[in-house]
Amino acid sequence: MASGIRLSDRTVRFALKPLVFAASLGPFVWLVWAALTGNLSANPLSDLTNETGVWTLRFVCITLTITPLRRVTGWNAVIRFRRMMGLYAFFYGTLHFSTYIVLDRFAGLVDFPDGIVSWTTVRNLAASIAGDIYKRPFITVGFTALMLMVPLAVTSTSGMIRRLGGRRWNLLHRLIYLTAIGGVVHYWWLVKADIRRPQIYAAVVGILLTFRLVRRLQESRAAAARQGYPGRARQNAAAGNRADNAITSQEDGK
Repeated sequence: MASGIRLSDRTVRFALKPLVFAASLGPFVWLVWAALTGNLSANPLSDLTNETGVWTLRFVCITLTITPLRRVTGWNAVIRFRRMMGLYAFFYGTLHFSTYIVLDRFAGLVDFPDGIVSWTTVRNLAASIAGDIYKRPFITVGFTALMLMVPLAVTSTSGMIRRLGGRRWNLLHRLIYLTAIGGVVHYWWLVKADIRRPQIYAAVVGILLTFRLVRRLQESRAAAARQGYPGRARQNAAAGNRADNAITSQEDGK
């Protein structure tokens, strides 16, 4: 077991977190700069859509990496970055879906009977998006993965963590597992031919989810071994609940 990385709370809060925040915003800044200066490929619209989608999946993987990293290194303060990484995954996912709406569905509308800005245009756009989600499986899966991130983003505030409690909050945020699987499937079905990059992300997500599965199996076996000592089992369960709440509260910077 690693002895643990030691950094002061002030160092994490005022130095490391701002650096991680700025670095996470970097891909968005680069895409804006590249779009404005003509540094994208001959198909800039495809570049914007693809890159925002890939960065969504990357941040989902980074979010899933936080807990194993804490377990392996013993650095509990790394949990403070989990919420930031999850919100960045949602940010890039929203950008990815937005580029699809504007650059694909909206651009594909052939008629604006009441003008571009009108309820008729909104209805036609919504119908076009809904039809695409229904007819094209890779979009169905991608849209579902994004929608699964909505409750995670909504409940990411300190107030929601306190209202839900550490255990219920952690249970809800296991939706990230389904988001990760959906993101990989969406990417795999999208590229169709050259699936090397989706395979890499599938392997990463598989390893991260396997780590959690093995950990839970170990915890279940440990609980079963304590069945002969119900008093001690209850004490350990209570201690585990307190530990979960304490780890979750660290995301508030406490």
